[in-house]
Amino acid sequence: MVGKSLLNLAVFLFFSASLAWGDKCLSPKVQSKVYSTSESILSSQTVFVVEFGLTCKNNVENLNLYADLNGFSVPATRVEGSRGKYQVSFSDEHKKLPSGQYSVRIFDDDGFGELRKAQRLNEDTSGIASLFEVKISHSGASRSFIVQTEFVVALLGIVVWYLAFNAKSKLQA
Repeated sequence: MVGKSLLNLAVFLFFSASLAWGDKCLSPKVQSKVYSTSESILSSQTVFVVEFGLTCKNNVENLNLYADLNGFSVPATRVEGSRGKYQVSFSDEHKKLPSGQYSVRIFDDDGFGELRKAQRLNEDTSGIASLFEVKISHSGASRSFIVQTEFVVALLGIVVWYLAFNAKSKLQA
Protein backbone atom coordinates (compact mmCIF):
# COMPACT_ATOMS: atom_id res chain seq x y z
CA MET A 1 0.00 0.00 0.00
CA VAL A 2 2.83 2.43 0.88
CA GLY A 3 4.69 1.47 -2.32
CA LYS A 4 1.64 2.26 -4.45
CA SER A 5 1.23 5.67 -2.76
CA LEU A 6 4.87 6.50 -3.40
CA LEU A 7 4.51 5.43 -7.01
CA ASN A 8 1.42 7.64 -7.44
CA LEU A 9 3.25 10.54 -5.82
CA ALA A 10 6.26 10.04 -8.10
CA VAL A 11 4.03 9.95 -11.21
CA PHE A 12 2.19 13.08 -10.04
CA LEU A 13 5.45 14.95 -9.42
CA PHE A 14 6.85 13.85 -12.78
CA PHE A 15 3.80 15.10 -14.69
CA SER A 16 3.65 18.32 -12.68
CA ALA A 17 7.30 19.00 -13.40
CA SER A 18 6.91 18.17 -17.08
CA LEU A 19 3.96 20.56 -17.35
CA ALA A 20 5.92 23.31 -15.64
CA TRP A 21 8.95 22.74 -17.88
CA GLY A 22 6.82 22.33 -20.98
CA ASP A 23 6.26 26.07 -21.30
CA LYS A 24 9.93 26.87 -21.91
CA CYS A 25 10.83 28.11 -25.36
CA LEU A 26 13.84 26.26 -26.70
CA SER A 27 16.08 27.95 -29.30
CA PRO A 28 13.88 31.02 -29.86
CA LYS A 29 13.91 32.59 -33.32
CA VAL A 30 12.79 36.21 -33.34
CA GLN A 31 11.79 38.63 -36.07
CA SER A 32 11.22 42.14 -34.73
CA LYS A 33 10.05 45.56 -35.89
CA VAL A 34 10.68 48.65 -33.80
CA TYR A 35 9.07 52.09 -33.84
CA SER A 36 10.28 55.08 -31.85
CA THR A 37 9.00 58.65 -31.73
CA SER A 38 10.87 60.93 -34.09
CA GLU A 39 8.87 64.17 -33.74
CA SER A 40 8.51 66.05 -30.46
CA ILE A 41 6.43 69.02 -31.59
CA LEU A 42 3.15 67.11 -31.70
CA SER A 43 3.92 64.54 -28.97
CA SER A 44 4.54 65.00 -25.28
CA GLN A 45 6.35 61.70 -24.75
CA THR A 46 8.79 59.42 -26.50
CA VAL A 47 7.24 56.07 -27.36
CA PHE A 48 8.94 52.77 -28.21
CA VAL A 49 6.78 50.06 -29.80
CA VAL A 50 8.36 46.65 -30.34
CA GLU A 51 6.48 44.03 -32.32
CA PHE A 52 8.08 40.61 -32.59
CA GLY A 53 7.34 37.18 -33.91
CA LEU A 54 8.58 34.26 -31.84
CA THR A 55 9.02 30.66 -32.95
CA CYS A 56 10.40 27.99 -30.68
CA LYS A 57 12.20 24.78 -31.61
CA ASN A 58 9.75 22.82 -29.43
CA ASN A 59 6.68 24.57 -30.99
CA VAL A 60 5.51 26.15 -27.73
CA GLU A 61 2.81 28.78 -28.26
CA ASN A 62 0.89 31.30 -26.18
CA LEU A 63 3.70 32.00 -23.77
CA ASN A 64 3.36 34.64 -21.10
CA LEU A 65 6.15 37.05 -21.94
CA TYR A 66 7.38 40.18 -20.20
CA ALA A 67 9.61 43.00 -21.40
CA ASP A 68 12.07 45.06 -19.39
CA LEU A 69 13.57 48.39 -20.45
CA ASN A 70 15.90 50.13 -18.00
CA GLY A 71 14.24 48.51 -14.98
CA PHE A 72 10.67 49.20 -16.11
CA SER A 73 8.77 45.98 -16.83
CA VAL A 74 5.52 45.43 -18.74
CA PRO A 75 3.73 42.32 -20.01
CA ALA A 76 3.93 41.58 -23.73
CA THR A 77 0.57 41.47 -25.51
CA ARG A 78 -0.28 38.85 -28.09
CA VAL A 79 -1.23 40.35 -31.45
CA GLU A 80 -4.75 39.19 -32.16
CA GLY A 81 -5.28 37.11 -35.27
CA SER A 82 -1.63 36.20 -35.71
CA ARG A 83 0.31 33.22 -34.51
CA GLY A 84 3.33 33.76 -32.29
CA LYS A 85 3.33 37.57 -32.58
CA TYR A 86 3.62 39.85 -29.60
CA GLN A 87 3.79 43.59 -29.00
CA VAL A 88 5.16 45.69 -26.18
CA SER A 89 5.35 49.45 -25.75
CA PHE A 90 7.11 51.89 -23.45
CA SER A 91 6.67 55.64 -23.08
CA ASP A 92 8.30 58.36 -21.03
CA GLU A 93 9.25 62.03 -21.24
CA HIS A 94 11.55 63.03 -24.10
CA LYS A 95 14.39 63.97 -21.76
CA LYS A 96 14.23 60.60 -19.96
CA LEU A 97 14.50 58.68 -23.26
CA PRO A 98 17.09 60.65 -25.26
CA SER A 99 18.68 59.44 -28.47
CA GLY A 100 20.81 56.33 -28.13
CA GLN A 101 20.85 52.56 -28.08
CA TYR A 102 18.37 50.70 -25.90
CA SER A 103 17.94 47.02 -25.19
CA VAL A 104 14.53 45.52 -24.45
CA ARG A 105 14.97 42.23 -22.62
CA ILE A 106 12.17 39.68 -23.06
CA PHE A 107 11.52 37.16 -20.29
CA ASP A 108 9.31 34.12 -19.84
CA ASP A 109 7.51 33.45 -16.53
CA ASP A 110 10.55 31.94 -14.79
CA GLY A 111 12.97 34.63 -15.91
CA PHE A 112 10.52 37.39 -15.03
CA GLY A 113 10.12 35.91 -11.55
CA GLU A 114 13.88 36.03 -11.08
CA LEU A 115 13.99 39.59 -12.40
CA ARG A 116 11.27 40.80 -10.01
CA LYS A 117 12.95 39.08 -7.08
CA ALA A 118 16.27 40.77 -7.88
CA GLN A 119 14.53 44.14 -8.25
CA ARG A 120 12.79 43.76 -4.88
CA LEU A 121 16.12 42.97 -3.24
CA ASN A 122 17.86 45.86 -5.07
CA GLU A 123 20.28 43.41 -6.69
CA ASP A 124 21.96 43.71 -10.08
CA THR A 125 19.62 42.38 -12.80
CA SER A 126 22.14 42.25 -15.66
CA GLY A 127 23.12 38.67 -14.79
CA ILE A 128 19.58 37.34 -15.14
CA ALA A 129 19.22 35.46 -18.41
CA SER A 130 16.49 36.74 -20.70
CA LEU A 131 14.78 34.69 -23.38
CA PHE A 132 16.12 37.17 -25.97
CA GLU A 133 16.80 40.87 -26.47
CA VAL A 134 15.56 43.40 -29.02
CA LYS A 135 17.82 46.36 -29.76
CA ILE A 136 16.32 49.81 -30.30
CA SER A 137 18.31 52.50 -32.08
CA HIS A 138 16.51 55.71 -31.14
CA SER A 139 17.58 58.79 -33.09
CA GLY A 140 15.82 61.10 -30.66
CA ALA A 141 12.72 63.21 -30.96
CA SER A 142 13.57 66.24 -33.07
CA ARG A 143 12.00 69.64 -32.59
CA SER A 144 11.52 70.45 -36.26
CA PHE A 145 8.99 72.80 -37.80
CA ILE A 146 5.34 71.81 -37.98
CA VAL A 147 5.38 72.75 -41.68
CA GLN A 148 7.64 70.56 -43.80
CA THR A 149 10.48 72.12 -45.78
CA GLU A 150 9.06 70.89 -49.11
CA PHE A 151 5.86 72.83 -48.51
CA VAL A 152 7.76 76.03 -47.71
CA VAL A 153 9.86 75.71 -50.90
CA ALA A 154 6.75 75.05 -53.03
CA LEU A 155 4.98 78.05 -51.50
CA LEU A 156 8.04 80.24 -52.12
CA GLY A 157 8.13 79.04 -55.74
CA ILE A 158 4.46 79.98 -56.23
CA VAL A 159 5.08 83.47 -54.76
CA VAL A 160 8.09 84.04 -57.05
CA TRP A 161 6.08 82.85 -60.08
CA TYR A 162 3.17 85.17 -59.14
CA LEU A 163 5.48 88.17 -58.77
CA ALA A 164 7.20 87.44 -62.10
CA PHE A 165 3.86 86.93 -63.88
CA ASN A 166 2.49 90.14 -62.35
CA ALA A 167 5.60 92.12 -63.40
CA LYS A 168 5.36 90.71 -66.96
CA SER A 169 1.68 91.69 -67.19
CA LYS A 170 2.49 95.28 -66.12
CA LEU A 171 5.27 95.52 -68.73
CA GLN A 172 2.98 94.31 -71.51
CA ALA A 173 0.18 96.71 -70.57
